[in-house]
Amino acid sequence: MTQPPRRLLLVSATIGEGHNATARAVEEAARARWPECSVTWVDALELMGSWVPRTFQRIYVTNVESTPWLYDFFYAALWRQRWFADGCRRFVGSWCGRRLRPLLAARRPNLIVSTYPLGTAGLDWLRGRGQLDVPIAAVISDFAPHPFWVYSRIDLHYVMSENGLRAAHRAQPRSVHAVSAPPVETRFHPRDKAAARRDCGLPAEGRVLLISCGSLGFGSVERAAEAALRTGIDRVVVLCGHNDALLRRLRHRADQDARLVPLSWVRDVPAYTAAADVVVTNAGGATALEALACGRPVLMVEPIAGHGRANALLMAEAGLAELCEDAGALTKTVHRLLAEPAELRAAEQRVLDHLAATGRFADQVAELAHLRVPSQPRRLRAQDAFFVHADSAEVPQQTGAVLSLSSTDRAMTTADWIDHLGGLISSRAPDLPMLHHRLSTPHGHRPCWVPVREISVPDHLSHHELRTGDPRERDEVERDFFTTPLRRDRPPWSAKLVREPGTERVTILIKMHHALGDGLAMTSSLLRLVSDVPPEPPAPAAPVPSGPRRAAIVLRGLLSLAATSAAPAATAPRNSTSARRFAWLELPADEVRDCASAHRVTRSALLLAVLAEALHRLDENNAVQRSLRAMVPRSTGESDDDFGNHAAGVAVDLPLGPMAPRRRLNEVAARLGRSQAHGRPQAAAAVLRALAALPAPLHARAVRAAYRARFFQALVSIMPGRVEPASIAGASLHTAHPVLPLADGVGLAVGMLHWAERTGIGITTDPGLFADVDKLADHLRDAFTALREAEPAGVDS
Repeated sequence: MTQPPRRLLLVSATIGEGHNATARAVEEAARARWPECSVTWVDALELMGSWVPRTFQRIYVTNVESTPWLYDFFYAALWRQRWFADGCRRFVGSWCGRRLRPLLAARRPNLIVSTYPLGTAGLDWLRGRGQLDVPIAAVISDFAPHPFWVYSRIDLHYVMSENGLRAAHRAQPRSVHAVSAPPVETRFHPRDKAAARRDCGLPAEGRVLLISCGSLGFGSVERAAEAALRTGIDRVVVLCGHNDALLRRLRHRADQDARLVPLSWVRDVPAYTAAADVVVTNAGGATALEALACGRPVLMVEPIAGHGRANALLMAEAGLAELCEDAGALTKTVHRLLAEPAELRAAEQRVLDHLAATGRFADQVAELAHLRVPSQPRRLRAQDAFFVHADSAEVPQQTGAVLSLSSTDRAMTTADWIDHLGGLISSRAPDLPMLHHRLSTPHGHRPCWVPVREISVPDHLSHHELRTGDPRERDEVERDFFTTPLRRDRPPWSAKLVREPGTERVTILIKMHHALGDGLAMTSSLLRLVSDVPPEPPAPAAPVPSGPRRAAIVLRGLLSLAATSAAPAATAPRNSTSARRFAWLELPADEVRDCASAHRVTRSALLLAVLAEALHRLDENNAVQRSLRAMVPRSTGESDDDFGNHAAGVAVDLPLGPMAPRRRLNEVAARLGRSQAHGRPQAAAAVLRALAALPAPLHARAVRAAYRARFFQALVSIMPGRVEPASIAGASLHTAHPVLPLADGVGLAVGMLHWAERTGIGITTDPGLFADVDKLADHLRDAFTALREAEPAGVDS
């Protein structure tokens, strides 16, 4: 949705006034930003049954006031027992969702915002059954999200802080979140205390403490008032809400101490909040958010059970509240704040800084007009999930590239480069699926892609200024970049700009999780991200054969795979390490093309033969291993989606024994041809899909058992790349060196990418398994020279 919504539905509930207060803030913002939009409300509890609101409120009050241990037990169970939380959410979601369905059909909203968790559960239930195709947002009016608040099928959840983001992700790893300003009406804003006190009839001088524990006024209100009165505070204002019994008791107490000002339900809560020096509350819901919006420090005293304590802990962790476990602690805290005004000012400044950082809630409501529909987590395809399960600390499945640029056509500082690339990421990444999904891997469940609403440039782009021209410094920067694991709380890709000293030449290092895509997908997305003239999306793949024909191809491929000989004997298997070494080289692309043409082989066969010759030269005295099995990804031609892996690995045994270079080339070409014939790539892809049908834990075990040195000894990927040169900020991108990951026990991976006038080759090794990466790079150059100089096919030697 890109146009302002015409019909907005707010899903709230009257259980206290917090959820309604949040809904009023959403409505105010919507009416201001979308004047033509009609806004309607629904009370989720009333919709669930006429008896439900009163019953649920009675249960809530009883739990908080009489059986807090039971509420704590229920709240803890939601976190500790996932099956319990899921069962409760499904039950409530089904109940509320069935009641919401006819109302939605009648009102036909084109945007729904929920401020009540049970209502959100119903919307999630409907979305899961394909019965709700309009954007859905949830505004969480508690500081601490909990499992009843957060759902995987809701397009966006607004939470209150960065640590709230982490809690929401823990509650539901597949959900989508963003931080918002306090969701309160604009009446709640920082204002002059003296003016606010005049409006409230309070003295302009002295210190004022406000106690407000929601519309129900329950909890430790009286103990908090007594604790405050034991200090030198000038006024203690208590908002009793609808709790008439509390009001009567406090009025009796006020006859004994004139500093106490008990009030019933008041309409001008913003004025009383702004008039206070500090606000005391016990739940961390709407009252605390209103205090923050007014720029007032918050003290949380004897938090109520369950979500109240969770709110208090998160607010304290964020530096936006101070937790007082009992009345004595509150007395000491107020004493300290009165004695040290600078500390009170510092607490107030932290709140104001938070407000400045989170922006305006009205702007965030306006952003809901741009929600994509639907932005549900999507399960990884079999080829992509394979690399999630193969990933480990020793063999992280991260692929990448080293992009070498010439000088720009204009002088650019490092800051200019960062600004340029950051602008491209901000404007283009949201339109590239590969770059705005994060990986969710819940334990025991299948991995999923979760769409990310906003791309934070600093999370994905960094830079390094080389101090010297020493190649060892560059090697260290590159090794550190490519071996640092990608974070899972954001889209798993990263870029680093490396600037050479005394020149305008730069190198861009790119890495991403292999589950995002293969080399072709990565190349396509990178070009569309950073090129001055982004290329068109990849052309659609050739039509997939019909069902019977495709089944015949796969069956023939499976029979061919079954007839494949066992892997060549290799040295005794050894364990992988997390260390890596890299080497880069390039060959003239026209010479590669001409050499392959002269020998009447493909460029892939030529480069595989170059590698085989180099490996032979690296260890010419090896009388044991006469062949090395390389796993070579080949396209299956089954998808036109540029997000994900669309190749399947086929085994190619590279001959290592002594033989003439041309004979080795002919042998490699024949073996490569056989590996691609008879539907082997399609059969390999079918095997991956079959494995993915297993339960997630078994799928992971199968992948780890298969993707290891027992079945192959090297990984080799040869990618077509790009014929026409590309430019970034006017600088020619003249070479791209691929960076491949390893597999368990496999110490060598070689990537080859044809790019304009050069064929870039990147070598990745585990030094504990393959120590001679620089020697291999030298032998690759010599091997190519030997094959280029060898007599071509059809010429007598």
